[in-house]
Amino acid sequence: MTDPFQNVDAAGPEFIHVFANAMEVRQSEPAMETIVARYLDKLAFSEGSLTVEVGSGAGAIARRIADRAAPGAVIGFEPSKGFVEEARIRAEGVENLSFEVADGAALPLPDDAADAVVMHTVLSHVDKPDTLIGEACRVLRSGGRLVICDADFSKSTLSSFANDPLDICAREFTSHFVTDAYLVGKLRQLIADAGLILEDFTHETRVSSTREGMRPWVDRVTSLMVERGDIGQPLADAFVAEFERRADNGTLYGYQVFATAIALKP
Repeated sequence: MTDPFQNVDAAGPEFIHVFANAMEVRQSEPAMETIVARYLDKLAFSEGSLTVEVGSGAGAIARRIADRAAPGAVIGFEPSKGFVEEARIRAEGVENLSFEVADGAALPLPDDAADAVVMHTVLSHVDKPDTLIGEACRVLRSGGRLVICDADFSKSTLSSFANDPLDICAREFTSHFVTDAYLVGKLRQLIADAGLILEDFTHETRVSSTREGMRPWVDRVTSLMVERGDIGQPLADAFVAEFERRADNGTLYGYQVFATAIALKP
């Protein structure tokens, strides 16, 4: 199965709505708010600045950038028309923020137009991250910065004990909803190959114990396994029931590592 985030519109309206909401929930978690706030702290915004988010999804990150950058302009570029529609609705009234349908490999901007480019959980869902980084370099002005924040999906888990069966859902999510689970380990070389100067490279953890924060890992994955004929509906229901039980009694444990790289265009 191809990572559905490579063609979100083909996955359908229900997928778009589910993951638009999931992204909102994830970003509202204190750990994720801290991660984003820390990299925004390291960017310089001014009245005439332009900050671009590539792969802006339904706009959860772009709205936070816009709040920090105001009155500087922020544009979110997203290849999914469905996500852009969601993003525009959710950002209604944010005057310095706009969204456009565009592929990160071909941004509708002239050379040297942007002061900063942000890629938040994007590169792990593309086949050629070097192409998107190269395009970011093109639109960045000299002295501008590229921020890449992504999950090391190879380390993601739902395990609370050895051989925890619920962790099958985390492994299946990584296998079928992520293009490159090991992207984070390649970031420094990708940045160097693009001719950028790495200024900062940090890792932080996301521990999620909330029902909504981890729900897609279980709901979407078990549905997929039933559709493929891998498991029957009773087992899928049992996975969901165990997920709900842990969420109810406070033992649900989801773990991810997020890396953030900040690079300067000379």
